[in-house]
Amino acid sequence: MPKKTKTRLPTTDEFLAYHPIRQPFEWVVNEENRVCIKVPKFRHPIGKKLCAIIRKENLFDAWLDDIGSIIWQRCDGRKTVKEILTDVQKQFPNQQNLDQRLFLFLQQMYHLNYINFQ
Repeated sequence: MPKKTKTRLPTTDEFLAYHPIRQPFEWVVNEENRVCIKVPKFRHPIGKKLCAIIRKENLFDAWLDDIGSIIWQRCDGRKTVKEILTDVQKQFPNQQNLDQRLFLFLQQMYHLNYINFQ
């Protein structure tokens, strides 16, 4: 049996140099500056067809908290993770562990296919 190869995780410095970019989801910002991402329930044609048959929208709303909303708006492919961290730290100077929260948020968004990295 061949050995499974593990993908090397990036170092903190490497991760800080990444440029996160949103996937082309529709999203809006409400009057409280909270982001709502319109996420497709199904990508496969069968799921889309099922939604059409039962007359349900093939989207659900993913509401982000204050910090997630700031991060999402800055994931434009131009800013690095480090620049986003600096912006978040300026917006929330009294919050603890913002670097860890940012890293976890970006990892979750990446695994959900909401963002990618350049």
